Amino acid sequence: MNEEKEEKIKITDGAGGRAMDRLIGDHILANFSNVSAGEIGLGELDDGATIEKENGGTLVLTTDSHVVNPLFFPGGDIGKLAVCGTVNDLAVMGAKPLALTSSLIIEEGFPTSKLDSVLASMENSSTEAGVPIITGDTKVLEKGNMDGLAINTAGLGLADKPISDAGMEPGDKVILTGSIGDHGMALMQYREGLSFKTELTSDIAPLNDLLSIAQNAGGITAMKDPTRGGIATVLNEMAGKSGLGITVKEEAVPIKEAVSGIAELIGISPYEVANEGKAVITASKETAEGVVEEIKRHSLGTDAAIIGEVNKDWPEKVIMETEVGGRRFLEEPLGDPIPRIC
Repeated sequence: MNEEKEEKIKITDGAGGRAMDRLIGDHILANFSNVSAGEIGLGELDDGATIEKENGGTLVLTTDSHVVNPLFFPGGDIGKLAVCGTVNDLAVMGAKPLALTSSLIIEEGFPTSKLDSVLASMENSSTEAGVPIITGDTKVLEKGNMDGLAINTAGLGLADKPISDAGMEPGDKVILTGSIGDHGMALMQYREGLSFKTELTSDIAPLNDLLSIAQNAGGITAMKDPTRGGIATVLNEMAGKSGLGITVKEEAVPIKEAVSGIAELIGISPYEVANEGKAVITASKETAEGVVEEIKRHSLGTDAAIIGEVNKDWPEKVIMETEVGGRRFLEEPLGDPIPRIC
């Protein structure tokens, strides 16, 4: 094959959204056996996989790699991001996180003081989440072969009954645990030196305690954390997997003024921007109000709200009911418009 005509990986292929869906479907899944070890395996493309234990309960396993740029930003750093992102992937599957791994790929010449800061952040975040880092690996590459530091973390959790992101039912209410776009827009503001009255910070946080409280309220049918591609990607994924539709009320979606300001200034939709401390939850109409009340009692859930409803009228589609009374499709983006955000 002519090398110039050969298909090559683009930056959007790793940014969530339709481009990454195609890469995963056409290449990754096409080359793996895709056999499920339990209820949820590689083919389900959930936030992790499940392995049923013979004596009851289900192990949940997830893994994630982090290449955020810059490594340090308002509200966090690559270390906090690595720990919280993996903890959250377990938590949205209904699992209690048990332990994490940490694999570091370091560029030759990277300052040890910065490495110590990242590792201290990882330790602080794992302590906050109550999930220890128990094993890992370290590699060093020649200078110029990478951008400072990359981290891979894997997580192991235990669930009585795993929660799939495809489990929502008609009539369920859609709950958002807090404001959207904070992480991606905080990075964009910092990178571009944009000035606003309020300094925006990333929302990175471990959600296992918050989501455990939400589960105890009952009636939860699906959960997912809206990272790359934001809630636009997550809602479309959940609708597509369940074969159902979702209607979202624009006025109900919590968005900070600073996020809206940056979004308007640079022409990026906050619905398509990554979050690192929020979850999308669907719950039965009978329990949804109670779930929101419990979430609001937690410090990470004070802005929680019911933003929509699941229906059979628009299969696999997400409809936005606008503030002016119109309707439009909230489509899955090609990829997150802000590169290197996780």
